Amino acid sequence: MLEHLFGSSTRTKLLRLFYSNHDRAYFVRELSRLIDIQLNAVRRELSNLETIGVIKQVEFGQSKEEEAGTERSKYYRLNIDFFLHDELGSLLSKTQILEEQNFIEMLKKRGGNLKMMILTGFFTSVQDVGTDILLVGDIKTIPTAKVIRDFEKFLNRSIRYTILDEKEFSERREIGDRFLYAIFEAKHIIALNEIELN
Repeated sequence: MLEHLFGSSTRTKLLRLFYSNHDRAYFVRELSRLIDIQLNAVRRELSNLETIGVIKQVEFGQSKEEEAGTERSKYYRLNIDFFLHDELGSLLSKTQILEEQNFIEMLKKRGGNLKMMILTGFFTSVQDVGTDILLVGDIKTIPTAKVIRDFEKFLNRSIRYTILDEKEFSERREIGDRFLYAIFEAKHIIALNEIELN
């Protein structure tokens, strides 16, 4: 069964998408667009996941009162009655945690002279902050952007990030900058800090 579940990157991307959106139903072309995989490969993996029981088909479009013959659109959603539903969700969550840890280490290694890294927004399920990552220091922008792009591909979503040098960070903190205030007031994770915060 594990071969069926994790035998391809397409399957893994689909699983992550379905498990991160439990209540959503997707049509095939939408899935192809969201995970940036060719339509035929997506159809093949959907068939595998449906055969196992991880996902199920649902139909929308034609009511009983409507005339027969109107084609219904096939949608797919997570099957919460799948007997390994919870275990698979837990495994995918642990995989994402490991990937996030690796992502943080790669940023520290390739990002330049990094003095502070704060994760918020997507990483802490906070909607109303202006960024997902705050990076402070003498940052190498091109390698940093590459590390973030690679992580975005893993997540199938964009990551907002903000780069400040130490001087700008200090000046903005001194004047009570609303952007920084929102980050520190919201739920956040300090992944690195070599700056004294009074």
